[in-house]
Amino acid sequence: MDIEDRLRLLKKERAARRRPDPVTRTWQAIDTESGLSTKEKLERLIRLTKTGDKPNPRPEPAPPGRRPAFQVIENHYHLDTRYGKTRLTAGLKITGEVLSLLGRDRSFLDLDLNSALFLDLETTGLSGGAGTVPFLIGAGFYREEKFHILQFFLEDLAAEPAMIHDFAVFLAGMDFRSVISYNGKGFDLPLLENRFVMHREALALSGLPHLDFLFSARTLWSHKQESCRLCQLARDILEVEREEDIPSAEIPWRYFEYLRTRSFSLIEPVLYHNQEDLLSLLGVVIAGAGLFSEDADQAGGPSPDAMDLFGAAKVFEKTGDRERSAHFIRRALDGRLTEKVEIEAKKKLAAHFKKNQDWEKAAELWQEMAPLNQLFCFRELAMYHEHRRKDLRKAVGIAEQGLERAAGISPFYEADFSHRLERLRARLGAQKKKDS
Repeated sequence: MDIEDRLRLLKKERAARRRPDPVTRTWQAIDTESGLSTKEKLERLIRLTKTGDKPNPRPEPAPPGRRPAFQVIENHYHLDTRYGKTRLTAGLKITGEVLSLLGRDRSFLDLDLNSALFLDLETTGLSGGAGTVPFLIGAGFYREEKFHILQFFLEDLAAEPAMIHDFAVFLAGMDFRSVISYNGKGFDLPLLENRFVMHREALALSGLPHLDFLFSARTLWSHKQESCRLCQLARDILEVEREEDIPSAEIPWRYFEYLRTRSFSLIEPVLYHNQEDLLSLLGVVIAGAGLFSEDADQAGGPSPDAMDLFGAAKVFEKTGDRERSAHFIRRALDGRLTEKVEIEAKKKLAAHFKKNQDWEKAAELWQEMAPLNQLFCFRELAMYHEHRRKDLRKAVGIAEQGLERAAGISPFYEADFSHRLERLRARLGAQKKKDS
């Protein structure tokens, strides 16, 4: 059974359980008219469902035997669609090796995004407690040469058991093998698991490999971006012209106002926000994965700059692959980095050379950083000339420079250089006596 058949089956089951409410019936009538944009249709819906200047009356409670209302909103995008600088088809080219690298989870090695669920919830609160309800479950996934977005929207709080059940049926039929989210490990998935337990449903997503891209994004771009909020990354990394985002605290208010007034105009921006978050999540995953590709055009995202390459180096460092981390740092140093990042990059590369006992290359980097008041460089150079070059005079001179720069700034380095100079001068005096 393909995705279209599954969706038709879900629709048929819901239709058999309930009749459309007045707003839904009005929308269905408007939606059949040609020549109207979505905005015009929504504006007409609001006019037709208003009662003068008063909010629409509360709907009557659902009669016995009829389940309350929720709906599934469907959108899909062809694979040649561009989202900012990103081509959606590029997501299918991301290998399991890159996914395992980004998620630091080897369970991804045999997976790809073709079997992944992109998950994003909108809820009645941000605390995540037992009273927090996910009134909108956004699900994104690749199927049949398209990227689909389904939004399970709770029109009435009493319909949550029905919506959770149908979402469980949907998941069972799709056989997803991994989850992709943005802060989903800390919020979305635990909340969804709690709601499934409350309604005695099994959540097929529990235990699947989970790439929470918030952590990957911070590693890749926190040194480059002022904010790693998803909408901000979409603007800055993907160059997407997203409309002004809804403040998180406003989303629960909009939903409760919708329940009171039944004004769909309150919810439309939330649906847009959720859909854009899913597309932005896919886009930044593609962009992040593209940093590990030698062919930027094949990666389907923006071309990496030096700051991006340094972020990729940090990803390798976190996985313990210091050789590839050093390779990306060298590539980054060939480009333009901020002074702060350049120092950090050289520090990491020098540490790599030191560990591999490539002393000359390490010393060259320490020498470059020393004029920038990097006190650790004077300490490393003093040790290098004392123990590797056996040049005590040079070691004394460098330690004296370090002590001068550390005075009144760093008690640790001040004490270190003072003790080091005392020992070096003693060794130098003993050497003079021996030579004479």
